Amino acid sequence: MRPQKLNELEISAALASLPGWSVSAGKLRREFTCRDFRDAFGKMTSVAQAAEAMNHHPDWSNSWNKVTIELTTHSASGLTALDFELAHKIQVIFEG
Repeated sequence: MRPQKLNELEISAALASLPGWSVSAGKLRREFTCRDFRDAFGKMTSVAQAAEAMNHHPDWSNSWNKVTIELTTHSASGLTALDFELAHKIQVIFEG
């Protein structure tokens, strides 16, 4: 079953429960700052495991202690509940 693209009202409501996240160019986005590279890479590893379990993978980059994450559901050409579910898991991983 294909994920259903959320409308603007649904996106705004879901975004309210994710402090620090924003929507930019149609993607759910957040930059995290970690203690150092080891901490950033360890958290990215945890996110990779969560994403793989959901079969929903982020677009991301890492520069030393910074991790930038963007989420979108390519098959729906926009944001879906899957993006927000993964964002919540990422939030827990990065903020404990």
